Amino acid sequence: MDVQKEINELRRKLNYYGKLYYVDDAPAISDYEYDMLMQQLKALEKEHPELITPDSPTQRIGGPALSKFEPVHHQVPLESLTDVFSVDELFAFGERMDSMLPGHHSYTVEPKIDGLSMSLEYENGIFVRGATRGDGVTGEDVTENLRTVRSLPLRIENVPERLIVRGEVYMSRAVFNELNAQREINGEKLLANPRNAAAGSIRQLDPKIAASRKLDIICFNMQYSSDDIYTSHAQTLDAMKAMGFPVVPYMKYDSIRDCVERIEWLGEHRDELPYDMDGAVIKIDSLEQRTALGSTAKAPRWAVAFKYPPEKKESKVLDVIVQVGRTGVLTPKVIVEPVRLAGTTVSAATLHNQDNIDRLDLRIGDTVVLQKAGEIIPEVLSVNKDKRPEGTVPFVMPSVCPECGSPVVRDEDGAALRCTSPECPAQRLRNIAHFASREAMDIEGLGISVCESLINNGLVSSAADLYYLEQDKIAELERMGDKSAANLIAAIERSKSAGLARLLCAFGIRQVGQKAAKVLAGSFEDLDALIAANAEQLTAIPDIGGITAGFIIEWFSLPQSQHLIGRLRAAGVDFTSHEEKRDDRFAGLTFVLTGTLSDFTRDEASAIIESFGGKASSSVSKKTSYVLAGENAGSKLTKAEGLGIKIISEADFAEMINNTSVC
Repeated sequence: MDVQKEINELRRKLNYYGKLYYVDDAPAISDYEYDMLMQQLKALEKEHPELITPDSPTQRIGGPALSKFEPVHHQVPLESLTDVFSVDELFAFGERMDSMLPGHHSYTVEPKIDGLSMSLEYENGIFVRGATRGDGVTGEDVTENLRTVRSLPLRIENVPERLIVRGEVYMSRAVFNELNAQREINGEKLLANPRNAAAGSIRQLDPKIAASRKLDIICFNMQYSSDDIYTSHAQTLDAMKAMGFPVVPYMKYDSIRDCVERIEWLGEHRDELPYDMDGAVIKIDSLEQRTALGSTAKAPRWAVAFKYPPEKKESKVLDVIVQVGRTGVLTPKVIVEPVRLAGTTVSAATLHNQDNIDRLDLRIGDTVVLQKAGEIIPEVLSVNKDKRPEGTVPFVMPSVCPECGSPVVRDEDGAALRCTSPECPAQRLRNIAHFASREAMDIEGLGISVCESLINNGLVSSAADLYYLEQDKIAELERMGDKSAANLIAAIERSKSAGLARLLCAFGIRQVGQKAAKVLAGSFEDLDALIAANAEQLTAIPDIGGITAGFIIEWFSLPQSQHLIGRLRAAGVDFTSHEEKRDDRFAGLTFVLTGTLSDFTRDEASAIIESFGGKASSSVSKKTSYVLAGENAGSKLTKAEGLGIKIISEADFAEMINNTSVC
């Protein structure tokens, strides 16, 4: 067999087994066997780089980082749907269809996956481009990131010359829970929900980051086919499935009443699905009838999306425990009898702080009503005091740290209680893990378990000790060895050149996360210049208010901070800034964000606005400069229109970011 044939055969096998595993959920070979086939292909492609093609399974690992996403004009607009929230509204939709479509018409019902909508373009069976929905007319080219989604076919057989498919990129519940569990261990802010996690992942400029997030896709519409042989939506879904696409499950009905029954069934069984769904979609099946119905300015007339109300469950409070975070904050958590809620078994929920406990009047033994904030994070909504047993007493947060016994103090600016000891063991472990995390110094291989092992064996007591570790001592640790030790030492050495922004984030200064660290690094040449800055100089920087400035000055004044910096300096850690200074094009401008954004999360858009000197506000007023409106914008949009404030789309916003002459 010649090399080209061997490569083609390996690709065929990998695509076949990959589809069985990632799309059909029916693996036919072991992970080891799959990995061996992949290694064979990688070896051959390395020897013959001229034979590498974009549709090769090896290209899913992610290519070089991008500088920006290019705009894409959708050949067929990616429309949004009208939301309905009650059965009565569904029947009203059916009555409209009856009046507008004389004679027989059928419906399809399918789950509405809570993800990020994408357009997928194929030419002669090869995946050539993928783009975000954007405003429905113009999106962003995220092809390289989409190549990393293993359930997305890079090559399909026996297909039209040109094909455009619409799908939803999502993060499965299992992957999301795994990711959040690791973030909690590292003392990082938890991701709100799988949709935001997927959106943030697919919009990473570095495809390798997207590849690490284990995203999936499910397809739900054929936007365009050069063959033009289909007469119904159901036909297109069946055809897409036969081509190898993961396709949304659907049912076909002749009456709205049957559709309603299906929607109710989906709502009752949505926790059995691997992905989050925030509703169900009902559509006219006939493509000809769809064309006749057309669309309004905002949405097609032939479909609606039914939105489910958040699920609530009661459970009994077994205990309240208090955890100590990386920054010393004491966080109460309620332990409850396990209960099935929105797809997962819940046995604990955050209580946030003492003020919230007092508001709820929560006590051990109470029966509480639970709900998942954003369908993900369990929280206590209320206490059913009718079921309160006798003899219960109000819960009061401890006056000393449960980890080290040091006094705790209440933050002046909030409700949080904080341990006063910089030597608190709970803080030490999480501080070092945070220092090494991907968002900070990015020391590969230095996760929470390795940090714990280093601390327990007396090799480190602070982040600075990492730069004085000896390879032979690391090799002696359990589950390490010479190779792992050498890799860790190499990763630590590489982190020395991470730059000022990452270092500031790694310090763990209160209110100085990734965003503020980048802003500070863009304003000072090096760490020494930042240390020398006074409060007036700091507050003159966008995003740095008086409270944050106070935390920065306080942190640099601490003896332990000065000791840490001195040891890092002696170890050769780079204190200079690598950040490019951004312009102040949004200086003096106030933006309000409303509706569901497709291409940005709210935090991402706000960070961009503020990085250019603007302000992101939560309320519309006469002082508002622009309202950035996403899907299903509500009262803020209405108020802005009444005040004559300029409304911009995500595409407009992207142009303002990329074009200095716009503002």
